Amino acid sequence: MKEREIELVPGSKYIVYSVGSEKEIMQTSGTFVGYSYISKDEGGICIKMDESHGAKKGIIRIIPISMILAIDIIEEKKTRKKKGKEEEATHYFS
Repeated sequence: MKEREIELVPGSKYIVYSVGSEKEIMQTSGTFVGYSYISKDEGGICIKMDESHGAKKGIIRIIPISMILAIDIIEEKKTRKKKGKEEEATHYFS
């Protein structure tokens, strides 16, 4: 079976598990809307929180890449097919 590359796609729904306090794992569920720079050396993913967050529904949470422990894919949007030459990456996160 051919494996496919998985990427975060805007409009897809995810549950992101990240470091909270020292003994707590924070769970963020919602729709991925894009990436953000937190500083010149740190990036994050932006999740528009869903109804499971109560009054915070609709607020965008930025989760630093270095704090992410795991991501569950709940609903995946289709990626657009790249035509011709492969596009260059616009972001690099290490």
